[in-house]
Amino acid sequence: MHDRPYQTDTDLLGIYLNDHLAGATLAVDRARLLAEAEAERDPALADAVRPVADEIAEDRASLLTIMRSLEVPVRRYKIVAGRLAERAGRLKANGRLVRRSPLSAMLELELLRLGVEGKAAGWRTLHRLTGADPRLDPGHLDALLERAQRQLDTLEELRLRQIKQTFRQTADRPAPQESHS
Repeated sequence: MHDRPYQTDTDLLGIYLNDHLAGATLAVDRARLLAEAEAERDPALADAVRPVADEIAEDRASLLTIMRSLEVPVRRYKIVAGRLAERAGRLKANGRLVRRSPLSAMLELELLRLGVEGKAAGWRTLHRLTGADPRLDPGHLDALLERAQRQLDTLEELRLRQIKQTFRQTADRPAPQESHS
């Protein structure tokens, strides 16, 4: 028998939550980088992303609080892996070698949106476990889910705006002349 309740569940949940923590770490870094990178190029986008970045950081802190309440230890190597993945993501091919591509902001908004979708799935998973584990607060998880939905709405609005801006820039350029040799 187990010394503490939920031991097996906590072990599996620990892996799951640490994976989400790594993702949250990546998301905080990417959101802040996007806001910083767009500050001169597109101040309106930077201003819209900053509060989302702050909320993502708050959600990461909420995840850490939940992990503490569940007695789930933080696996630092997963946080480091998340930070390394974020930095490696900066090296992706975007059609430009030295400067940001017009695609950069749009792709980063899509990446953030995927991260928030994953976070919301994590909150829903924890919400499903509230009946089995009294250490989980369904009201707090409801609030986190509502905030995730607002973030998704904001990111989608920004993404749609960015599509117009990105591809308008492309459409404004003259088409390359075809060679008829």
